[in-house]
Amino acid sequence: MSNNNSVLKVGDWVRGKSKEGELIVGYIESLDTIGGVVKVTVVKCDNRDTISKTISILSKHVKKLPDSKVINKEQILFLIDMALLTGDEEWFMGLSSKLKSMKQLVNGVF
Repeated sequence: MSNNNSVLKVGDWVRGKSKEGELIVGYIESLDTIGGVVKVTVVKCDNRDTISKTISILSKHVKKLPDSKVINKEQILFLIDMALLTGDEEWFMGLSSKLKSMKQLVNGVF
């Protein structure tokens, strides 16, 4: 599915506005290419009641966030928290492995 700025797909992180005008950040759970609607699981929102809910938004009201280039331990720890919050075990395991590799590199253990 495409909106005015990029091609959207399941799993993409997006920001946008809900029908109620709430600012949201979340990831795409599913797409309706015919209706131009994306279902977004909300991770951050200016309305706390919307956090952790999956909401429908017109694709033209969301913008894909750039892919993250993780470069330091703090960023990985933050993303691990996000993976736990969203229940994404595969992402959590990948990030944990990356963190472990960084620790081994720092400690000189190979």
